[in-house]
Amino acid sequence: MSTGKPGPVFFLTGTPGSGKSSVARALLQRFPFGLHISVDDLRERVVSGIAHPVPTWTEETSRQFRLARRAAAWEARLYATHGFAVTIDDVIGRDEVSKLKKEFLRGLLVHKVLLRPSLETTLQRNATRTGKDFDTSVLDSTIRHLYESTDPDEFAVAGWLVLDSGGMSLEETVEVILRHIANL
Repeated sequence: MSTGKPGPVFFLTGTPGSGKSSVARALLQRFPFGLHISVDDLRERVVSGIAHPVPTWTEETSRQFRLARRAAAWEARLYATHGFAVTIDDVIGRDEVSKLKKEFLRGLLVHKVLLRPSLETTLQRNATRTGKDFDTSVLDSTIRHLYESTDPDEFAVAGWLVLDSGGMSLEETVEVILRHIANL
């Protein structure tokens, strides 16, 4: 049953291990209808020819990420227009979201959140993650690179909520996000 009112779309970004998937699930539990879209999960549907980002990023890797992000935005539009709150979790640049919003999410309420716990917290979380079918330590150098190359001030200026969620519980993180969107 559709609610008749479109649901919000949340882009959650941050380095691997920053808590995107956990925050996405906890946030969506606050809505009557919620859909979590992980760009990594979409990419893992590729049966042959998948281009993983580690150890080497290639043009094919870029192409597959672009396709997965477009698919995520299209799916988000479909569900949001039927009353679902949607989170898209991805390691995505601040400007890429603007392009997706313009192409797929026009007319929908889109919120952008950068999860930015300290590098030490992120590396620790990555080391203790479960549910991955690979040794997550292979991501350590990528996490360091992404962390150092992401300027949180540039995200904030571009309208992103930047959260140091390192000292917060999931519930506290969700509360900050919900308070932020209520004040918009």
